[in-house]
Amino acid sequence: MLYFMMTDERNGIPIGPKAASEWLSVYPKGIHELLLYIKTKYNNPLIYITENGIDEFDDPTLSLQEALADTPRIDYYYDHLYFLQTAIKEGANVKGYFAWSLLDNFEWTFGYTLRFGINFIDYNDGLKRYPKLSAMWFKNFLQHNIVTSVDSC
Repeated sequence: MLYFMMTDERNGIPIGPKAASEWLSVYPKGIHELLLYIKTKYNNPLIYITENGIDEFDDPTLSLQEALADTPRIDYYYDHLYFLQTAIKEGANVKGYFAWSLLDNFEWTFGYTLRFGINFIDYNDGLKRYPKLSAMWFKNFLQHNIVTSVDSC
């Protein structure tokens, strides 16, 4: 298994905007650069991306409708999947990708103050689950892109 040191600056300049977690910066092109680096440096190994996503601060003052409107997460996935697809077209041996995360959940450092999920968990109403806009976007993305991906394997 390969692990890489992460940095959020290049030559002292931030590589992209910060997410809610202080350690998480948004740099979609980085997934492309990393996959091509791995392809070249490590003889193009089989790759499964097991976690890729972005968090946001939990804002209990938002209405349910507002909390479900997670358009920055849609932008995040769109951009990252675009660069992932580009790397695959350039020969990166990626066979799996998992969005992080299916559900809002407990984070070890921040508890329930951050939300990572494409499905909203209502912590105050019996843990009811509601799909966010990003869940509907992902469903649509998969319905329109999975056949092309499977056919090309």
